[in-house]
Amino acid sequence: MILLTCSVCVRAQPADSMVAPPATRFSMQQLTVPAALITTGVLSVTVLENATSNKIASWRSRQWDGFHTRVDDYLQYAPIPLAYGLDLIGIPSRNDVWNRSLILVKGELLMLASVNLIKYTTREQRPDGSNNHSFPSGHTAQAFAAATFLSEEYKARLPWIPYAAYGMAAATGVLRIANNKHYLGDVLTGAGLGILSMKVSYWTHRYLWGKHKRRRPVRNLQP
Repeated sequence: MILLTCSVCVRAQPADSMVAPPATRFSMQQLTVPAALITTGVLSVTVLENATSNKIASWRSRQWDGFHTRVDDYLQYAPIPLAYGLDLIGIPSRNDVWNRSLILVKGELLMLASVNLIKYTTREQRPDGSNNHSFPSGHTAQAFAAATFLSEEYKARLPWIPYAAYGMAAATGVLRIANNKHYLGDVLTGAGLGILSMKVSYWTHRYLWGKHKRRRPVRNLQP
């Protein structure tokens, strides 16, 4: 009886169990899309420059001469408030607000660092000649990083979300070309860098913040 009582008392001690969503595991298959976009973009501004980037830029000048809009300045960020807004109206995201925000910040920093490093290294002139920061497209990288963030948080619960997220990102890229700010290769490379940056942030996240605690009740055992 003494042994039985002791064993029950030990099992009845308070214990916390930490609950966190399963981490996003790295796989080579997930590199296919960003690698293809980056490779195609680099080829478009180097080997295939006359066949793709310059030809599309010339077509744009003939068909959309004088076109200008600032929609892309705002559309690039649209998936981020949408990700938090859905949570506020009662549609929970994959991660809690702490982990989600930390993943977002890491992905954004990685995207900004990679884009600006390449921009200030290559110093490619924009189609409109405004400056030498054309390659890659920062707007497009931001748009696809934000789209990846929204998709990762809600694709399991809302299957249509990836289509909406990447649709907005693609529209941003098209508008950058329409505004005569970027060549096709700039946009494709920016898209690949944006996706890859946010994916890396998910792959490397350790889920050490904001974990939910479940405390088991303590039994009051009478002798």
